[in-house]
Formats: sequence, structure tokens, C-alpha cells
Amino acid sequence: MFDAQDAPQPPKVLTTPLEIASNLRLLQESHDPLIITFQDRTQRFQSYVVDVNRENNSLTLDEMIPRDGERFLEAGIPFRVEGFHDGVRIAWECATALTIDDISGHRCYRGALPGEVVYHQRRNAFRAALRLANLVNVEVAGDKLKTPIKGKLLDVSATGCKLRFEGDISQSMQLGQVYERFNAALPFGAMSTPVEMRYLHFEERLNITFAGMRFHNISGAVQRQVERFVYQLQREARQFDKDDDY
Repeated sequence: MFDAQDAPQPPKVLTTPLEIASNLRLLQESHDPLIITFQDRTQRFQSYVVDVNRENNSLTLDEMIPRDGERFLEAGIPFRVEGFHDGVRIAWECATALTIDDISGHRCYRGALPGEVVYHQRRNAFRAALRLANLVNVEVAGDKLKTPIKGKLLDVSATGCKLRFEGDISQSMQLGQVYERFNAALPFGAMSTPVEMRYLHFEERLNITFAGMRFHNISGAVQRQVERFVYQLQREARQFDKDDDY
């Protein structure tokens, strides 16, 4: 039976400081990557929320990757910020200047909290997290890579996936780049599709690189494979939750 809760939800515009700050803190606490796009430019930059202070109405973002995006900040060019938390899209626009600063030796950008934040809960793109014991092997290859890069699938939705790679591969891959061959060894057969790199972060403490991919020009057959896998994971997660009740 169709569940109305699983239908796509219309976006909401948050306008109260309490709502805005609490949702930005979700991005901060989960270390969810942000994609920054400057007005009239196609290049994407990555950042993170470093601090949310409702008392002084301030927001601090981490140093942009690549860092040359700072020249657009210094020129006062308006930009758009987009992040995702558990399938929820959280986005806002910034037309006011940010101050380039340092926190304990780490470069950052300070500015005012946004006056509006778009909150879009896309239930139809439910992200199904895989248990660590059942991680799926993946491989990313393409004309822009010298050799294929092997990793693990961390979570997946109908529109994309999050991957984990051992070591620092951040110099080998690039935001916005399309890689022609993404292969995943799903339990009921291998899948292959082009993917677009949406975010990339090397966690030095763990010596692991995390990458976010959006499926690119995915075929109908592969889309059905992905949806079948997501549905299977959802069923397992619900069963796991039921088992925890006893």
C-alpha cells in the first residue's frame, strides 16, 4: 500500500532564528559537507559548518575546498549553500560579506545567520545506511583517473551514494567531475553507472576519505537495481528496529 509519508514533501522556508539555528547545527554536529556555488559561476566548492551562534546571530564556515573560492568571497559575490542531512536538503543564499578568520590555526569564514533557509525533506530519496558488517565493495574508474579506486559503499539512495576509501585520495578526484564507471557489487548482482562527485573529505584522524556521488544519466535498468537494493535495506532496517523493541 502507498504510504503518504513516503511521498515527496514540498519544501518549507524556515524564517525564525530558532528553526534556522537548530537545522544548521544538525549540519555542524553531523559534519555534513556543504556545496557552495557562486552567482553566475558553475564551479562548486566544499565547506562545513564550524559554528552556529544564535546569541550573536553568527554563522562560521570552514575553509573552502578548493581554497581559490576565497577570491569570490573577497569580491563580495553572492553565493548559494546546499547541504544534505538524512535525506533532508538544507539550503540558503548569502548576499552579505563574510569575514575571513582563523580558529585555532584553521581558516574559516564568519558572517550572519541566514534570514531564510529552505528545508526540503525528500522521503522518496530515503538514504539507507548499510551496517558496517555488510559493506558493499565499489570501484570508481574513468578517463580522469589513472587507475580505478576501490572503496566501500556507506549509504545509498535512489539518487546517489556515500563512499569510503582508505587513505587520502582527495588529490586524485575532483568536485563536479563525472566518472564514467562506478561499479558496486550488490548482493543480487553488480551494477554500473556514471557518477558525479558531489563532495570529498579526507579525515586525517581516521586516514579515510569520504566521498558523495550523485548518479549521472543512470539507465532505467540500473535505477531499478538501486531502488530494489534501497527497498531491501529499508526492510532490513525496519526489522532490525522491531528486534530492538524486545
